[in-house]
Amino acid sequence: MNIVLTGMMGTGKTVVGKGLAGKLNMKYISTDEMIEKDVGMSIPKIFEGKGEPYFRDVESKAIKCVAMLDNFVIDTGGGVVQKSENMEELERNGVIVCLTASPEVILTRTKKTKYRPLLNVENPETEIRRLLKKREPFYKRCSMMIDTSNKRIEEVVDEIIKFLSERKRK
Repeated sequence: MNIVLTGMMGTGKTVVGKGLAGKLNMKYISTDEMIEKDVGMSIPKIFEGKGEPYFRDVESKAIKCVAMLDNFVIDTGGGVVQKSENMEELERNGVIVCLTASPEVILTRTKKTKYRPLLNVENPETEIRRLLKKREPFYKRCSMMIDTSNKRIEEVVDEIIKFLSERKRK
């Protein structure tokens, strides 16, 4: 079984994923890192040069690959949930956990980097709010949602582990 982390950028997927993998003695993989390696370009360069539709297609191919793995913590991009085939692939052998945060916290966590192509706009906070609203129905499909706004990484990791152990008992 895999643990799949999704959610908006800046919600802590990478740090939580690595912490969770370490604590559960699982392997960690990031679909964004896979995509960058496969395409030979950074995510911002892919968006800039080839566009978001191309990125989403490559992302779906990466999802098909990681969905076949076992005993991994999989860190996915926040837009993965928008394609039901991505979710179906991930749900076959995984529990999907959505990390959330307030728009203000997401902005604070992401504003120091130009690595977020969807936020390279005039008003990033407005864009964050728009993306959250657009993706909300998709995020609700996840097995669990955790607001990371005011939590330490360890708290989020422990909350996921508790959820998983309670789920096993049912």
